[in-house]
Amino acid sequence: MKRNILVTGGAGFIGSHLVRLLVNKYPEYRIVNLDKLTYAGNLANLRDVEGRPNYAFVKADICDFPAMQRVFAEYQIDGVIHLAAESHVDRSIKDPFSFAQTNVMGTLSLLQSAKLAWEGNYDGKLFYHVSTDEVYGSLQPDGGFFTERTKYEPHSPYSASKASSDHFVRAYHDTYGLPVKISNCSNNYGSYQFPEKLIPLFINNIRHNKPLPVYGKGENVRDWLFVEDHARAIDLIFHEGEIGETYNIGGFNEWKNIDLIRVVIKVTDRLLGRPEGASDKLITYVADRAGHDARYAIDSTKLKEELGWEPALHFEEGIEKTVKWYLENQEWLDGVTSGDYQMYYENMYGKES
Repeated sequence: MKRNILVTGGAGFIGSHLVRLLVNKYPEYRIVNLDKLTYAGNLANLRDVEGRPNYAFVKADICDFPAMQRVFAEYQIDGVIHLAAESHVDRSIKDPFSFAQTNVMGTLSLLQSAKLAWEGNYDGKLFYHVSTDEVYGSLQPDGGFFTERTKYEPHSPYSASKASSDHFVRAYHDTYGLPVKISNCSNNYGSYQFPEKLIPLFINNIRHNKPLPVYGKGENVRDWLFVEDHARAIDLIFHEGEIGETYNIGGFNEWKNIDLIRVVIKVTDRLLGRPEGASDKLITYVADRAGHDARYAIDSTKLKEELGWEPALHFEEGIEKTVKWYLENQEWLDGVTSGDYQMYYENMYGKES
């Protein structure tokens, strides 16, 4: 094999889209998908590539340092794309320790494993860390965009843990010369997303005529990025980005939460054959999230000008494609919305009547 690339968190939402792209695009690479298979990791996301000769799956915890060392040795890993993380702000508010353990110590375990495996020969090696725009904090409603030079100002335990992991990645580059790259992305949407996140949660609830919980007044603004566009950006940065650099990946696509929700309602109702606005009555305003950032918006100019990337899909197309996928894959949704998910949902939003 020409390269042996370890993708952590490859059974998750973004990770599975990236693994699929890499396995199909680079038959000469061996793609090693490492995932702990917690609630958000689902091997059913990758049924279409699991039989490929250039694909391997390893069930392991990135916090298990000896296990990570074994994986690097056994598969002769020369590139890492690190996505494995606890990633939901609400969960981090309830359980900050898990976020610090996985996102900080897990990243450190991988960095040290890479350093020890590659020490003395960093040629052709790369540790690529996938992070979030939430590390930058919050923007004013009319207050510019996050750039790669924006100072870090995390507000939630989740964003604090990701900021810390970013700092460790840069520290390994500055201290040991480890070849690294970092990208910070905006909110992703698309198929195979665990339905704790806004868009799949609301599609599923609309289908079942369940309440649509909206924090505060729904005026928080987010930039939305189609997950397949994100996977393309990661591939491009991995192969062509500069060592030691950070790249912001955004969708150039800002929406107030309540406006986005109305778009999701409109498309879902239409595809379900319901009258327009039929599900508006499901909108239920709930107490605002603690420390809820007002606005995120990413400036991807650097990525566009230096590497030629821009989103391929307009939001209207992306949301249509996304809603259709969830409505046509009810079996997948049913599989992930049982058991642990049900307990989590009740814990976050209260027991359904």
